Amino acid sequence: MTNIIEIICENLGGKVEVPMGTPLSEVAKRVAPGPYPFLAALVNNRIKELYYKIYTPVSVRFVDITSFSGIRVYQRTSWFILQKAVRDLFPGKTLHIRHSMGQNGFYCEVEGIDEFSHEQAAALEGRMRYLVAQDLPISRMKILTSEVRARYAAQGLTDKIALLDTRPRLYSDLYTLGDTDGYFYGALAPSTGFIDRFGIEPYYNGFYLALPLRTAPDRLNTNVEQEKMFGIFQEYQSWVRIMGVPTVGAVNSKVLAGDAGGMIKLAEAFHERKFAWVADTIYDANISRGVRMVLISGPSSSGKTTSAKRLGIQLGVLGLHPVLISLDDYFVDREKTPRDADGNYDYEALEAIDLGLFNDHLCRLMRGESVDIPRYDFITGRRTWHNAPLTLDERSILIVEGIHGLNPRLTPSVPEAQKFRIYISCFTSVAMDNLSRIATTDNRLLRRLTRDYTRRRRSHAGRACGAARRSTSSPTRKTPTSCSTRRSSTKSRCCAPMPKRSSARFPTRYPSTTRRGAC
Repeated sequence: MTNIIEIICENLGGKVEVPMGTPLSEVAKRVAPGPYPFLAALVNNRIKELYYKIYTPVSVRFVDITSFSGIRVYQRTSWFILQKAVRDLFPGKTLHIRHSMGQNGFYCEVEGIDEFSHEQAAALEGRMRYLVAQDLPISRMKILTSEVRARYAAQGLTDKIALLDTRPRLYSDLYTLGDTDGYFYGALAPSTGFIDRFGIEPYYNGFYLALPLRTAPDRLNTNVEQEKMFGIFQEYQSWVRIMGVPTVGAVNSKVLAGDAGGMIKLAEAFHERKFAWVADTIYDANISRGVRMVLISGPSSSGKTTSAKRLGIQLGVLGLHPVLISLDDYFVDREKTPRDADGNYDYEALEAIDLGLFNDHLCRLMRGESVDIPRYDFITGRRTWHNAPLTLDERSILIVEGIHGLNPRLTPSVPEAQKFRIYISCFTSVAMDNLSRIATTDNRLLRRLTRDYTRRRRSHAGRACGAARRSTSSPTRKTPTSCSTRRSSTKSRCCAPMPKRSSARFPTRYPSTTRRGAC
């Protein structure tokens, strides 16, 4: 007698009875097919391959390329196909997926090839399409870690060996595609035939792998012009090369060797050098056009508050007096916060900030008055006062940080010439190995969950995933990876060569605190 178990299939909207040991692919056949095939399934909210077998009652939701989980399955599978194609065409060469680019693409390099030609890009794309047409199966097995290590060594996958050596386990999972082995931190599609939309174009020293958009799966964007962003990515690559930690395995090795302190100090030095350059640029703008306010914006958990504090120190070195204000402290009381379509408090809405009070305080500060700044209590959801007034003098630079820092509706009372805008975000991902990475959205999500639980006594309970994936979210307090600056009328590149820093320069005359058109 066959044992029957009852599962919940969210795609069908109810319960389904299946024999014990049924693979997800069989259950998927009961769901009416959509425009795009199912790539994997969330089993009790954990992503699983379609050949995963069910032995206990579970909740199942099949995902395609239009879901967040599904698009990542598509990405990982395309990387594996690309790895095999590179191995087939360029034996002995190592593929590096450096970072994301554009809306859903990735910049890649092949070690040993200094410049990728159009012919090589066309050949690589052709090889991938051949592998897709073959509809080759992708399998996953759990074997002894010693065997996995030996197979990696035979294929020259030293980056994966470093992870195995610093994460000792008796057994490890191994993905195989023909004669190519690999490991990925999440499910893959059942076969190569599921990945039928991609493109490869030469870019810089390597090539650009274009993949479909989650919101428009039939569209590819192969024309990517992001010189400034690309410069930031290249700077990041130079940093990790100098530090000797291009992957997590290398980081683990340094930590185990007792060199974590030196690694951290070097990373801090890189950041301080960058903030010093930004401070120099602000100082010049203060002299040339009377900049009095620095507006810092960025997505949730990108490091706005920490960056504001570090920038303030560097401005102080130049003889300026930084005064920091967080837009968080101007939140309206919680019950007055606007609600989103689901009825939850929308802290991302500009109306969640008391704009009237904020601009009144700005005007008074610019006039040289003493102003008592509020402090928002995230636990009680109330604004509090601490009788610690702020005052600006002729050398003061007001630093305002918050997700709406670049919104012109935030500071209509301040002349544009007096503003200096900075956008900060974790553009760079954390490379687990040469192919797999921790996406920036996941990195920020982890920071946000930790911060909100430890400092604000808030549990997102499933809402954080959606919030962290949006381009901008609620305020944050962590450290940045890279930053870019934008003036009111011109742009300056963070990745440009940094000027030599002289000793603090004190002008004989500072710009007046009251200018025509100011508050």
